[in-house]
This record gives sequence, structure tokens and C-alpha cells, in this order.
Amino acid sequence: MREEQEALDLAADWADISQGLRKDLGQQLHSQWIKPIQLGTIAKDTGTLDLFLPTEFSANWVADRFADRLSLAWKIARPDIRNVRISVAPNRRAPQGLRFGNGEGSRREAPLPQPGDALGMGAAELGTLGQGSIGLDPSLTFATFVSGAANVLASNAAQRMAAVETPQFAPLYLKGATGQGKTHLLHAIGHAYLAAHPRARIFYCSAERFMVEFVQALRQNQTIEFKARLRGFDLLLVDDIQFIIGKASAQEELLYTIDALLAEGKRLVFAADRAPQALDGVEQRLLSRLSMGLVADIQPADIELRRAILEHRLQRFSPAHVPSDVVEFLARTINRNVRELVGGLNKLIAYAQLTGQAVSLQLAEEQLTDILSANRRRITIDEIQRTVCQFYRVDRTEMASKRRARAVVRPRQVAMYLAKVLTPRSYPEIGRKFGGRDHSTVIHAVRLIEDLRTRDADMDGDVRSLLRQLES
Repeated sequence: MREEQEALDLAADWADISQGLRKDLGQQLHSQWIKPIQLGTIAKDTGTLDLFLPTEFSANWVADRFADRLSLAWKIARPDIRNVRISVAPNRRAPQGLRFGNGEGSRREAPLPQPGDALGMGAAELGTLGQGSIGLDPSLTFATFVSGAANVLASNAAQRMAAVETPQFAPLYLKGATGQGKTHLLHAIGHAYLAAHPRARIFYCSAERFMVEFVQALRQNQTIEFKARLRGFDLLLVDDIQFIIGKASAQEELLYTIDALLAEGKRLVFAADRAPQALDGVEQRLLSRLSMGLVADIQPADIELRRAILEHRLQRFSPAHVPSDVVEFLARTINRNVRELVGGLNKLIAYAQLTGQAVSLQLAEEQLTDILSANRRRITIDEIQRTVCQFYRVDRTEMASKRRARAVVRPRQVAMYLAKVLTPRSYPEIGRKFGGRDHSTVIHAVRLIEDLRTRDADMDGDVRSLLRQLES
């Protein structure tokens, strides 16, 4: 009876935690990674709660990306939970040969330290806690960060901040929309700085974590110790600073901390989804400190950078084969943020390997429906036909005509290809928009143009020009 009540209490707490994560992460990420989590039991002697996922891939992914959030949420909900362990559900094994992530086993502990532990962490502890609930993610380094025109300023500034030489600007403020690489750069700075300064004391946290630690210190009458530990760090990395909005006491403490660390020549890096001046509810003195150094924008990744990110990411999944047309399709279609782009690629490869299917354009369209629909601008087939006809200077009626002259057939095939790439329409639906043609005719056109783009520079140039016009 007692065990049943314990299970019911855990389920109720999990319902609240899951709902909060859905609001923070969005419906898509929540459904894909958080919703499949199954609750285990609490080991009373260690205070460890087991969380299970159906596959090794999903367990590794959740442990890498969400262990900190999960651990903190459970600690707040249940004081008796000190550790969270994320692993594969019992009696579930990954298929032979399936390996993702950094090659470690599926069971990873995410220890939840007390406030004193979190704020007293030196270089030695950082190395051991890097995969736990605090510290740095070992996969987020400068070596794994792909630079391009959209993020070159932020990337270069981050590397300067981590260098041996004293940076010319302080603090560094990274500004960019969700999923564009701010958190990656924060972790990369920490890793590089620790490599250059092996005895350095580094602390990485979110603004939310900062506030939780501060409130706990207040409740336990440990504010003096809290301030002393915090100001003892050589490098302070604070993520999602926008979430400190409206917390007057935490803002004041952060302000004094910034002044104290800068006065001693120490380094500070902040990240947020908006510029300092756009942080509503933040005290003016704190705003001036946040913007007094360098505010480095991270713009949305352009098509070239998205291609480069996918190609770089594919190196982790060797020998997984992803055709070039699928890479191009993902790079063009998933354009809202880098996190969704990489998540889409991960999901596609995982599905293909778990089911034994080959990665293809059709599989991508079938399995990434939610991601693709959320990213697509609503380009219509009528718009595509009109743009293609203007580009090739043919009459609009030729899109549905039966004429087979090369000057008409090739623009019609290009329009079919673009309709497949830029719209969610099926082959039969596209065929109906082109004079009631059979779906096999559309498939032939799509494959032909794909092939021509690899062999004919003029054709590839035409398609690129049309894509720019339609996506602008």
C-alpha cells in the first residue's frame, strides 16, 4: 500500500514537472523527448530516482540535453531526491551496431549538488561533473561549433574571451534567438578557458539556476557564503539572462557580483534571446553593466551555414549514409533555428537505423512532418508555376498543357521538382496541379532535375536562383 502511494505521488509530481517542461521546451521537443520518459523508483539510501527511455539513443540524448532541467525540477519538487539517473528502460536493448552520442554507456547519473557544492566547484570538480546536472557539456566545444557569416562575430568574440590574453571587452553578452548557438558558445568558452588556465575556477549556470541557488541561500541564512563562493570564480557563464527579469533581490546580487569580478579582472559572459536594452523589468544599473562590454549578435543561420552544420553533424553518425538531396532538403526547409535542424537530422537517422530503412527524401518527409510544417513558409504550387514561367519566359498555360517540346517540358519539370521541395503536397496532388498528370510523371521529373543539378551547372544555377526568389 505504501509503495502504491509512493508511485502515485511520483506520478503527480511528474505530471507537474512535465507540464512545466512542455511550456519551456515547446510541444514538439516535449513530445519527442520528455513525454516518453517512464518513472522508476527512488533508491532511499542514495536518493536516486530512475528515469527510463525506450532506446539508448533517446536516453543519451535526454541525458546530454535535459539532465540539468530534470534534476533541478525534481529537487524542487521532492527534497528526498538527490540524484536522477537516466537510462534505457528494462528489457529494452538497442539494435546491434547502433551507436550515437559520445560512445558512453546508456546509464548516466545526474547528481544534484547542494548550493554550496554548485558554487564551490573548481577545475578538478568541473571535469568530473561535466556530464552531470552542473558544469559543462563535453560535446559543446569550439571544435564542434560551425561558424558562418551569421555567427562569426559571436564566435570570434567567444574565442577571445577564452584565450590566455586578457580580453579587450568585458563582459561579453551573446544575443540570439532560441536554438542559434548561444549555449554552445558558453560551454565552449568554459572548455577552452579551462584548457588555457588549468587551475581556473569556472561556474556555468542559467539565470533560473542562479535565482534558485540565491533563494535557497537566503532561506538557509547562507547569503554571505553564497556571495563569497560566487565571487571566487575566475569565469562566470550565465545563460538565459532574460529569466532574471523582475527578481529584484537576485538582480541586485548579480549587479554586485559583476562589479566585484570585473574589478578583479575576471571574466563574465552572459547570453539571452534579446538585447540588454530589451530586457523589461531589469534595473537600469544592471542593464548598463550587461551592455558595457561587447554585445555580439547571433543571426539566424543562412542556407550555407545550415548545410555546413548538417555536414559537420553527419561526421558523428558514420557510417550512416544520408543522400545529398536529403541534406539539401533539410537545410532549405528547416530554417527557424539550428537546434531544430540538428534535431531533425538526429531523428531521421535514428528512425532509419532502428527500423532498418535507408535514409531518403520520402522518409524525411514522412517522419519529420511536424518539424517541416512548422518551418515551411506557405509557398503554393500556383506561386511556383508563376515564378518558373516568368523565369523561363513561357506561358502559364504550358504548365498543364500536353506539349512535349523541350522548351516547355524542362520548365514544367523544374516546377514539379520545386513543388515537391517547397510544399508538403504529395506526388499525386502535384500531378493534378500540372494538368492531371500521373504521380509517376512527377517522380520522374523530380529525380531528373535532382540528377541534372549534379551534372549541369546551368541547371543547378537556375534552380538556386528560383529557390532564392521563392523563399525571399
